[in-house]
Amino acid sequence: MEEIVVTSGKLVIITGMSGAGKTVAVQCLEDLGYFCVDNLPPVLIPKFAELTEQSQGRISRVALVIDLRGREFFDALADSLRQVQENFTITVEIIYLEASDDKLVQRYKESRRKHPLAPTGLPLEGIVAERRLLQDLRGLANQVIDTTNLKPAQLKDRIYHHFQDNEENRMVLNIISFGFKYGVPIDADMIMDVRFLPNPHYIDALRPRTGQDAEVYEYVMKWQETQNFLQKLLDMLHFLVPQYRKEGKSQFVIGIGCTGGKHRSVAITEYLGKMLGNSESEMVRISHRDSHRDGAKQGETL
Repeated sequence: MEEIVVTSGKLVIITGMSGAGKTVAVQCLEDLGYFCVDNLPPVLIPKFAELTEQSQGRISRVALVIDLRGREFFDALADSLRQVQENFTITVEIIYLEASDDKLVQRYKESRRKHPLAPTGLPLEGIVAERRLLQDLRGLANQVIDTTNLKPAQLKDRIYHHFQDNEENRMVLNIISFGFKYGVPIDADMIMDVRFLPNPHYIDALRPRTGQDAEVYEYVMKWQETQNFLQKLLDMLHFLVPQYRKEGKSQFVIGIGCTGGKHRSVAITEYLGKMLGNSESEMVRISHRDSHRDGAKQGETL
């Protein structure tokens, strides 16, 4: 293959489990101005990069959705990515979307669609087979997003802020509070367990509130062990974050967990959001995955 040099651009590959939200993700990228192609066979990726170069800058940001509907081409993905990296200056980023088996089965039942790998069988059979086939690709991903507990709007927000911030060349610190009883966020780079802190759940007046309320926040913060922990955690983050950024990492996800994800983890996440702040090189975003689960009405999910 003749060597071709293109002007710097960005190629985003959206892949992952069927039913995990790839359509939502690519629609968000389309809104951000990306030229999007659904279900492109991987063997055509180098040719597509060549066509992008020949556009003379008219198409500089491209998003491709690749999934197992094109399984006969899927084994060529690694070779195609290697060709692009060797012959083009375009930046390639792989976003892998996944969700729990139970959630994927639920989504297939709600949509009444057949799984592409089990057209005549149960959806779970196709899900298990697909997860096995994609395990190597998951390891190549720059970012893994678990959509099990995300609504479509929340996934759009994650995608939008990630790629908007990448254009500004800033590293994004995503700090997520969660409850261990609902499971650990699998897309977290670091997990901190704050269940050793005094628990507001056992104070009747505080139980229905969250760590975003002043009374709960102050209760969590007043203990000496809390202050000692926060000092050590901030020292560690001030050391780690610049090291990860120097290695080219564009996003760092920190999970802060307590039992239910309502009091202690929320208060600590709020504190970190205030203390880490924003700078020209870093941006902080906080979210609370489970803080309103108790008694909250379940909304639309992916």
